[in-house]
Amino acid sequence: MALIKKPVTGMKDIMPEEMEIRDYAQSVIKKTYAEFGFQSIETPCVESIQNLTSKQGGDNEKLIFKILKRGEKLKLETAASEADLVDGGLRYDLTVPLVRYYSNHANELPAPFKALQMGNVWRADRPQKGRYRQFMQCDIDIIGEPSNLAEIELILATTTTLGRLGFKNFQIRINERRLLKAMAAWSGFPEDRFDEVFIILDKMDKIGMDGAARELTESGFSQESTDAYIGLFKGLEEAEDQLAYLEEKLAGVIGPDVIPGLREVIESVDAVKSADFRMVFDPTIVRGMSYYTGTIFEIAMPELGISCGGGGRYDGMVGKFTGRDVPACGFSIGFERIILILLEQGFKIPGAAKKTAYLIEKNMPADRMREVLFQAQKAREEGGQVLIARMAKNKKFQKQQLTDRGYEEFVEFYNNPLN
Repeated sequence: MALIKKPVTGMKDIMPEEMEIRDYAQSVIKKTYAEFGFQSIETPCVESIQNLTSKQGGDNEKLIFKILKRGEKLKLETAASEADLVDGGLRYDLTVPLVRYYSNHANELPAPFKALQMGNVWRADRPQKGRYRQFMQCDIDIIGEPSNLAEIELILATTTTLGRLGFKNFQIRINERRLLKAMAAWSGFPEDRFDEVFIILDKMDKIGMDGAARELTESGFSQESTDAYIGLFKGLEEAEDQLAYLEEKLAGVIGPDVIPGLREVIESVDAVKSADFRMVFDPTIVRGMSYYTGTIFEIAMPELGISCGGGGRYDGMVGKFTGRDVPACGFSIGFERIILILLEQGFKIPGAAKKTAYLIEKNMPADRMREVLFQAQKAREEGGQVLIARMAKNKKFQKQQLTDRGYEEFVEFYNNPLN
């Protein structure tokens, strides 16, 4: 029986042309983040199942690729539950592995620690365009910095990177989890049901205020609380200064540092940014991960109708490993979406070396072959990119294929140099 040629469902093979762009994007990302003081690290793709199912990853915990115990530890006959069979899983994001890494090596790392991590993650999700079961994530995190400096640096580093990759007119939409909770509390929703409220709020951009109000009442929330909540958003639409409006309305319900801190991040980034983007306060951003505790943000590209990254503050997560909370904040670029956009836009790598193809006649004598190899080596040392290939019978088709791969010049070598 023939073996299967296609990759497993939800995975994909990457062709050379895409790989060139991926390599270029990674080099820009790493160089830019290094300029901001971030240090590259790497963590294993497999994590302990206890860490992956610790209620830190939201819905992603339902999508784990779990790994059976190996060798003598795997006892199928006596297994009474999944816990008897599974002890590990493929990581579904890079944040949980980073926090475990930091908790294990904190005494060897600088404080605060600015980490850059790029690597594949796996989710047993439904595959669709731009969404795979194995995909690359690109995260930067600052652990140990309690002030808004962390958020400001993360946003500036990420937006500078996107600008260098050619992206313009995008937005960083920003909100605060403590603000979300204060708005829900002010409206009279029970605290133990805040997450249900936020799930509906997260759909407001699609279903509108009337749709959100209808879902809230259908979910059993009181009409009084629903009216108060929707009223806050209607007031925001009319407010000239949305943060000032919320600061006044939520006085006594929200901590005194929350809204000023949010304003500080927005104004500081706007003052020094180098890329072409806007900071936008968006009170409907929720971010699905349950570990977020403060500022949350997303990269939005309105012209394309998509978001391609996000992050936020997760001050309580290190404490799950060490028993002592350490402030932490991170930002993740949606690497796969960025690559998809670049490919669809016909992106060309700027400053790429000129690609030349040396086409050589078949059965070339050794001394003549050495002459060609010498010329190719010299051209490479001068910064060129040279491919040596045997001439095909159909040279026109061969050259067209090479042209499609970016080769701009062709040099033909024959056995007799006089030909």
